[in-house]
Amino acid sequence: MRTGADYLASLKDERCIYIDGERVADVTSSSAFRNVAASMAGLFDFSGDPGNRELMTYETSEGGRANRIWQLPTTLAELQQRRKALEAWAGLHAGFMGRAPDHVASCVSGMVMGLDVFEAYDHARASALAEYYRFARDRDLYLTYVIINPQADRSKEAGQQADPFLTAGIVDRDASGITVRGAKMLATGGVIADEVFVSCIQPLAPGEERYALSFAVPMNARGLTMLSRKSYERAAGSVFDNPLSSRYDENDSVLYFEDVHVPWERVFVHGDVAMCQKQFHATPCHVYQNYQAMVRLSVKLRFLVGLGHRIAEINGVTAFPQVREILGQLAAEAAMVDALVTAIEVKGSMAGGYFVPDRHTLYTAQVLTQQLYPKVLNTLRELAGGGMIMLPSSAADFADPAIAALIDRTQRSPSSASRDRVKFYKLAWDAVGSEFGSRHHQYEMFYAGATFVTKGHSFRTYDWSAADRLVQTMLNSYQLDIAERPAAVA
Repeated sequence: MRTGADYLASLKDERCIYIDGERVADVTSSSAFRNVAASMAGLFDFSGDPGNRELMTYETSEGGRANRIWQLPTTLAELQQRRKALEAWAGLHAGFMGRAPDHVASCVSGMVMGLDVFEAYDHARASALAEYYRFARDRDLYLTYVIINPQADRSKEAGQQADPFLTAGIVDRDASGITVRGAKMLATGGVIADEVFVSCIQPLAPGEERYALSFAVPMNARGLTMLSRKSYERAAGSVFDNPLSSRYDENDSVLYFEDVHVPWERVFVHGDVAMCQKQFHATPCHVYQNYQAMVRLSVKLRFLVGLGHRIAEINGVTAFPQVREILGQLAAEAAMVDALVTAIEVKGSMAGGYFVPDRHTLYTAQVLTQQLYPKVLNTLRELAGGGMIMLPSSAADFADPAIAALIDRTQRSPSSASRDRVKFYKLAWDAVGSEFGSRHHQYEMFYAGATFVTKGHSFRTYDWSAADRLVQTMLNSYQLDIAERPAAVA
């Protein structure tokens, strides 16, 4: 278990990041990334706190303790213990860090749970994966991933683009490893991660073997460049004015691989289109990583529902029947997601010696929450009305006694002092309506793929035969009898 200080020191590794036309010299001191790096360090300090030892760590099979984000549960109880650790971490950022270290740790751990699939493919690649899992676990690393191809011309496959290396692909192989050239997205958290797992979750066609890859490299790998989007942290101004975006903007970036060399001990799949898909769907990987995402989202929805209730209190409308109806609906929706998380766990089953969350219930939750998140945000907007808009321009307004006096007179609430009202609505706006909040709106709708993707997973994994048997049983319970006549109607 490393400390937050250890983590921050590891980021000073000359990684290549560009933002606003400049290369970032030091992530930990950059106005674009220093606060989110500090927030991430806080997660490591929390998990390493001796008081959180039982909650946040577990005894490995090799001896010694590791962060529960790397745990491979063998029972339902172990899975639920791990979930409590994930919830505790998510509670520190209210679920707004979608690619905190527990996500890709879940991805790699899920692959290791299906190591037999890799063994059937290539013993050397299976060994590389198992060893990398231990390497990352024992160093308490923060991994991100890039598993989506650049959009470019969406009417064409990766191999049909004008530039054959627009999408990252294998340009060379030799005795020491593979060489990769091209771009991948979406490196959420990449600017503050230790390493990146690179693969392709999108289906590939025969002939696109060069894009069928799976490997991991450090973020400071030679030839790896990160092109960051706008930093909401840099634009935040102050924590008071933007309490979420100033501290939890994990950022997103496009990664470009300029002939990056990857040694064989870091390569898990190469040149096999079928195996590139199997690593996600023939192992527990996809369900395990998205189960983590659903745990995080359940915490985030509790936070948003809490905002809704506080809005009603601030505005003095909690006793209104129509407001209670709205809050009751929000509460039911958040509880539904909590129930789905529980169902994902208890309906799980053993696979290869590990207890794996239920696949279809997970995809059910993803389909429903993709629709639910925008609805919850809209409900909060309706409850708040103009409250989230008509706020002082910034914390600087309070520095002038005359302006502060006017704020105190105009920002009234039956339940809060004027400054507490402003503080709360600044938080609510950052979660719902700011550029940061809008990014999260988009993120929650698409982190699991477009709606046709998640609905396709639901279709693929539902027990249609059981539903059909019910239909057939009913059909078998009666026959056509032409001699039978319905009773006359008087």
